[in-house]
Amino acid sequence: MVEERAQDIEGVLVKPLVRHCDERGYLLEVLRDDDGLLERFGQTTYTLTYPGVIKAFHWHRKQYDLWFVAAGEVRVVLHDLREDSPTRGVTQVIYAGEHQPVLIVIPPGVAHGYQVLGDKPVGLFYHTTRSYDPSDPDEERIPYDELFDWHAEDGH
Repeated sequence: MVEERAQDIEGVLVKPLVRHCDERGYLLEVLRDDDGLLERFGQTTYTLTYPGVIKAFHWHRKQYDLWFVAAGEVRVVLHDLREDSPTRGVTQVIYAGEHQPVLIVIPPGVAHGYQVLGDKPVGLFYHTTRSYDPSDPDEERIPYDELFDWHAEDGH
């Protein structure tokens, strides 16, 4: 089941993930072909980010990102930059990680970034609908503090 709530950015989807636990540990299905979340597959990348780091903001013109935080905890911040979107200018905050396992679908035109919470590094897998091409990177950057106050509790 994928969630899109009325107060959220148009086209951003959050898929709650279910842990199947037993005495040995747990199994967590992250992304399935029958979820219908990828128009096509580009690549999967893994990044490790240290405590206290803020990685923000960038956005894409063509590709979708699907984020899954496998280790640690983050505050994900999304901001809708799309001219024709009914949620243009809306900022959405999502908490994700080991204690809140979700898959986040980020459409083109939505700026995104995250802040590592706590004292543990974060391991983030991101699946994209296009492979990275250094000659045409499809990545626009915005200063990390332009769209959100990372030091305020609610971002304002």
